[in-house]
Amino acid sequence: MSWKPLRTLTPRSALPAMAVLLVLGVGAAAHANRPVPFGDQVSAPGNAQASPVGAQSADPVVPEFRVGPGLEAYDPDSGALLWSYRRDGATALHVTLLGQSAMVVWDDGMVTSVEISDHEVRWHRAMPGLADWLHGDGEPGADQRTDAQRKQLELTRAAAAVQVASKPQGWVQVLTPSLTMGFRDSDGDLRFNARPQAGCVYDVLGTVSTNSAVMVPRTCTAATGSGHPQPGSITGYRLDQTDYVLNASPTVKLTKLDSTRVLIDDGPVIGTRVFDTDQGASAVPCGSAQAPFAAVKPQGGCPVAGGDGDPH
Repeated sequence: MSWKPLRTLTPRSALPAMAVLLVLGVGAAAHANRPVPFGDQVSAPGNAQASPVGAQSADPVVPEFRVGPGLEAYDPDSGALLWSYRRDGATALHVTLLGQSAMVVWDDGMVTSVEISDHEVRWHRAMPGLADWLHGDGEPGADQRTDAQRKQLELTRAAAAVQVASKPQGWVQVLTPSLTMGFRDSDGDLRFNARPQAGCVYDVLGTVSTNSAVMVPRTCTAATGSGHPQPGSITGYRLDQTDYVLNASPTVKLTKLDSTRVLIDDGPVIGTRVFDTDQGASAVPCGSAQAPFAAVKPQGGCPVAGGDGDPH
């Protein structure tokens, strides 16, 4: 077996290799010095000049959070600052927790998902019209609000604008009265978007979420083609299934009972009912003809006919 001698690298043959190295070097330098997207500033520890606020939680997490103008995570036992996160030119208004993700609502209409365990910014999504709705500028009486009232309005709306659900996987729904969008939390993928019918708006402040669905009331001021007022409704948005729509009056109120059930209060005429968001059906009252065949039975079941009255 014979070996060929190593070829000598002449100046001409070295030029392509040098060019490749030069391009790689310039690319690495450009990557290292590129502008930080969205003005992100993440540090551990850091200082975002935060103040305590409430955070709704879908799953228990270790840190305690504070927002405004940035987001800070603290050790609940020692009080030590674990990490902080800010965005240039934006103020954090609310944080909503979903498993090991923190969903931050910013006053410029941006929603950000931050991985809690390693404080990594996972994705940003800009919601059209969200900033305007949060500020409430141009609304009737807006010029009469004090600074404190404007701030409180922003905080209240920011807390309702982002709803989270954990089934079939973690996902986020962002709402304004005129638009709603749903994102998969793992990568920020847009899974759906919808607008209410003409003459109708979403009741963002009346929205509730369960483990598998986001229940959004819709109110209308416009009339139908026959001149009758358009009825209200409730849409149950889900990530990977067909949504369900329920008839409702314009004054319907939703109350979350637990991880799957919502109490629908539709006034003294229509009454109240319990809706199971996993089954997509209302619980059938005990004693009705449909009770033995109902997909959703009242909490605790119904008494056995002819029995001792204990629920089965």
